[in-house]
Amino acid sequence: MDLLKDFVSLFFPRYCLACSNSLVAGEETLCTRCIVLLPKTNYDIEDNPVKDRLAGRLPILYGIAFLKLKKSGVVQKMLHQLKYKHHPEIGVKLGKVFGHELIQKGLATTFDLIIPVPLHPSRIRKRGYNQSAKFAEGLGYVLNIPWDESISVRKTKTKTQTNKSKVERWENVKDVFAIAQSDQIAGKRILLVDDVITTGATLEACGMHLVNNGCAQLSVACIAEAQ
Repeated sequence: MDLLKDFVSLFFPRYCLACSNSLVAGEETLCTRCIVLLPKTNYDIEDNPVKDRLAGRLPILYGIAFLKLKKSGVVQKMLHQLKYKHHPEIGVKLGKVFGHELIQKGLATTFDLIIPVPLHPSRIRKRGYNQSAKFAEGLGYVLNIPWDESISVRKTKTKTQTNKSKVERWENVKDVFAIAQSDQIAGKRILLVDDVITTGATLEACGMHLVNNGCAQLSVACIAEAQ
């Protein structure tokens, strides 16, 4: 099997989706160098800007962002590949890497269920998947806890949040989410995940539905925080 893989790689070489260099044996999606050099936030779990951003708006235990998102940086390139170039494996890979980080921070058994911020069905049909669900998939695999993208739903299609003010972002999403299966979250410690946090409006709107439908505890995590 290894010989076959080596033979195939001669004609169809695999590339790192962050730096475009060839992957070597044992690497997948992202090369080891890019993973090591990822611009991590390295925030304190208890006290950090992500949690502060949602303070007084959404009752959360933890607010976490894995990476720093800067214009034209490697994180922006990866997210562009994830969302617009049909590379869902980037979301899964980043979820796995971040999952190991959460274990190192002592959060291996903190959550019962991972829920991604939902996309509208029309956008899923166009893209083929929910990028936040792919992040949830990778996290769930490493943390060994279930993830479910059918519980929280987006009932209204909205315009992109890009270039909107804080108030406009909130107005754009405040009434678009709903809970399809409230019995699945009752009494559960939920980790709500999204790709990027900017103002926190999307996480606030989606998270309040989880709180109001009986989850025991809510935390949020994102692939990246917009700088």
